[in-house]
Amino acid sequence: MNKIIDKYKNSQTSAGVIFILPALLGTLIFIVIPVICSFGLSFTKWDLLNPIEFVGFDNYLELFRSKIFYKIFMNTVVFALSTSIFGVIIPLILAAILNTKIRGSEFYKTAYFLPFITPMVVIGVIWAWIFDPNIGFMNQFLHLHINWLYDSRYAMPALIMVSVWKLIGYNMIIFLSSFSAVDQSVFEAAKIDGANSIQTFKNVTIPLLSPTIFFVVIITAISSFQVFDLIYLMTQGGPFDSTNVLVYSIYKDAFEYFNVGRASATAYILFFVILVLTLLQWHYRKKLVYSETND
Repeated sequence: MNKIIDKYKNSQTSAGVIFILPALLGTLIFIVIPVICSFGLSFTKWDLLNPIEFVGFDNYLELFRSKIFYKIFMNTVVFALSTSIFGVIIPLILAAILNTKIRGSEFYKTAYFLPFITPMVVIGVIWAWIFDPNIGFMNQFLHLHINWLYDSRYAMPALIMVSVWKLIGYNMIIFLSSFSAVDQSVFEAAKIDGANSIQTFKNVTIPLLSPTIFFVVIITAISSFQVFDLIYLMTQGGPFDSTNVLVYSIYKDAFEYFNVGRASATAYILFFVILVLTLLQWHYRKKLVYSETND
C-alpha cells in the first residue's frame, strides 16, 4: 500500500514539474539571464559590433555627471508621482460612488474599464489626434490653441492625463472588489450616525480599504516608473527632452546610440530607485495601513 502511495505522489510531483517547466524556462531565459547579463554589461563599453571592453564604473560616473540624466530622472519622478496620485485618488472616488449602486453602474464600470484593455498603440494614435493643435478635440472643446505635445510646458501634463485615464478602470475594479469584501452594514451604520458622504469616505472608506490602497499605490508607482510605450508613441521624449524618461532613455542608448553599457547602467539605477521606493513604502505600511499588526 505504501509503495502505491509513494508511486502516486511521485507521479503527481512529476506532473507538477512538467506543467511548471515552460514557465520556469521562460522566466530563466527571458528574465533571469538578461538581468544577470545586463548587470555585467553595465560595467562595460559595447556597441553591439566591436568586442566588449571593461570600463568599471565609468558608465555610472558618466550618467551622474550628465545634466540631461538628472532632467530625465526628474521627468520620470514627476510622471510617476503624478500618475500615482491621480491614478489612485480618482479611481477610489469613482469606486466609492459606484458602490452606492447608482443607476447605470454596470455601464460605468464597463466604460471606465475599456481604456485599460485597449492597446496602447490605439490609445496613442487617438490621443495624438485629440491633442492636435489644429484639428484636435481638446483645443476645439476648450476654445484654445495649445501645442499640447509640441510645447515643453504642456507635453508632460498631457501624457500624465492619458496615463491616468488608462489606469482609472483597472484600479477602480480593484477598489470595487475590496468594497464587495466589506460589510455594507458599516456604511449604513455611519449613515444612521449622521455622517455625510465626505465624512463616511474619510473615516470609514479609506481606513477599511487602506490595505488595497497601499497595494494599488505600489503597483501604480512601479508601472509609472517603467513607462515607455506612451512616450514612444506620442512624443518620443520631446520636445527638448521634456518628456524623456528613464526607460525611453535606455531604449535610445541601446538601440539608437548603440551604447549598451550606459543603457544597462541606467536600467540598474532605475531598478535601485524602484527597489528603494518599494522598501520605503513597505517600511511605513504600519502607519499607512489600518489594522496592520507588527511582525
